[in-house]
Amino acid sequence: MANAASGMAVEDECKLKFLELKAKRNYRFIIFRIDGQQVVVEKLGNPEENYDDFTNSLPPNECRYAVYDFDFTTAENCQKSKIFFIAWSPDSSRVRMKMVYASSKDRFKRELDGIQVELQATDPSEMSFDIIKSRAL
Repeated sequence: MANAASGMAVEDECKLKFLELKAKRNYRFIIFRIDGQQVVVEKLGNPEENYDDFTNSLPPNECRYAVYDFDFTTAENCQKSKIFFIAWSPDSSRVRMKMVYASSKDRFKRELDGIQVELQATDPSEMSFDIIKSRAL
C-alpha cells in the first residue's frame, strides 16, 4: 500500500477515523503526522471542540495533515457542513520535512474519500477562521 514515489503507507486507522468523522461525526477534527514511512493519527478532536482548539493543536514548527469538519449556516439559513483537508507546512519547519509532506499529500488525500475543500497553509493567517468560512460558502 506504499506509494512508490514517496514510499509512504497510510495506516488503516487514518481511514477508519476519517470515516467516523464523515459518517458519524464522532470528531470535530483529526490531525495526522508522518511517522517513519507511514501516515498515522496524532490527535482526535471531540465534537465540542472549536476551530481555535484545532489550530492550537497544530505544532508551530512541524508539518501536519489535518481534516476539519466545519459547520456553518448559509445565507438562506440552512445548516451545512464541509470537510476541509488542510496541509499545514509552516515556514519554520525543516526543508526535508516539507518535501516529504508535499510529496505524500496527494496520495494520502486520495485515501480520504469525502474531502470537500483543500487548503495549504504555511502560516496561521493562511487558515484563519474567516478564510475557512469564505471557502466553505
